[in-house]
Amino acid sequence: MSSTELPRSVAAAAAPKAGPVRVAEGEELRRVTLPGLDLAVRARPATRPGAGPALYVHGLGGSSQNWSALMPYLADLVDGEAVDLPGFGDSAPPADGDYSVPGHARAVIRLLDAAGRGPVHLLGNSLGGAVATRVAAVRPDLVRTLTLVSPALPELLVQRTALPTALLAVPGVAGLFGRLTRGWTAEQRTLGVVRLCYGDPARAAAEDVRHAVAEMERRLQLPHFWAAMRGSARGIVDAYTLGGQHALWRQAERVLAPTLLVYGGRDQLVSYRMARRASAAFRDARLLTLPDAGHVAMMEYPREVAEACRELIAENRPGVAHEEPTDEDGRS
Repeated sequence: MSSTELPRSVAAAAAPKAGPVRVAEGEELRRVTLPGLDLAVRARPATRPGAGPALYVHGLGGSSQNWSALMPYLADLVDGEAVDLPGFGDSAPPADGDYSVPGHARAVIRLLDAAGRGPVHLLGNSLGGAVATRVAAVRPDLVRTLTLVSPALPELLVQRTALPTALLAVPGVAGLFGRLTRGWTAEQRTLGVVRLCYGDPARAAAEDVRHAVAEMERRLQLPHFWAAMRGSARGIVDAYTLGGQHALWRQAERVLAPTLLVYGGRDQLVSYRMARRASAAFRDARLLTLPDAGHVAMMEYPREVAEACRELIAENRPGVAHEEPTDEDGRS
C-alpha cells in the first residue's frame, strides 16, 4: 500500500460536496487514498530538520482542526500531521461503514503503514484517545510515545452530562435529534459544543468560534454527518462493553510506549476521577491534571499541554537512553 497525492480531478470527485475546509497559516492539507479509505490529513511541518514524526487523532464530532492550537507549540520538536478520521472533517465515510473504535484504529494503522512514518509520537483526544490506545497496544512498532487527552476509556459511572452523547448510539435517536434540532443555527450548535467541551467557555476566542461556526455549517451539508456521529458514538459504547483481550483497559495495560495522560477537572464528558485508574493501567505513565480545563485541554490550555508533551518527547527521541519501567520489586 502507498500514500499518494491524488490528482486534482480525482480529489475533487472524492471530496465531500461542501464548502472548503479552513487551513490555518503554516498548515498544509492533503488527501490520502487507500483501498476503502479517502482521508484528509492536516500537516504542520517541522521548523527544523531531523524532527520526529507525530500524528494527532481527534475526538467524536471533531476534526484535525482540533489540534491547530497545539501543533505550533511542538513544531520545532515534531513533524506533525493530524488526520480526519473516516467520516469526519474532510475525510470521506469508510467504504465498509465501520465506525467502531477498532475500525478507526485500523484506518490510523493503515495511514501510518502507508506513509512509513512510524514510530510516531501519537496523540489522541476523547474517541481519538481510545483509538490511539488500541493502536499503541496492537502495533507497538508504530508508536514511540503516547499522549492521551481525556481518553474515552470505559467508566462504570458515566457522568450525567455525558449521557446525551451516549444516546446518539441508540438506533433512531440521532435521526430524531436531527429532526428536532433542524431549526438550530450553526452558531447555536457550535456554542452548545463549546459549553459542553470547555471548562470555561470564555476561553474560546471569538475568532476560533467564528471558524468553528463556519466548519459546522460546512459539515451540516455533508450527507454522512449524522451517520458518522451515530456510528462512532455506538462504537464508543460498544468498546465500553467489550471484554477479554479486546477490552480497552486490558489494551491500556499492554501499551509499551511511555504515556502522558491529560485530564481536566471540569470535563463534562470524561470524569476527572478516571485519571487515577488510567495512571495505574498504563505501565509507563505520567499525569498532567488541569483543574480548570474541560474535555479539550489541548484547545483550552495548549501551552500547558505542549510543555508536558515536550518533556515526554524530548526524553524519548531516537538515541536517547530510556530505562524500562519496573514494578515495586524492581522487576522489569
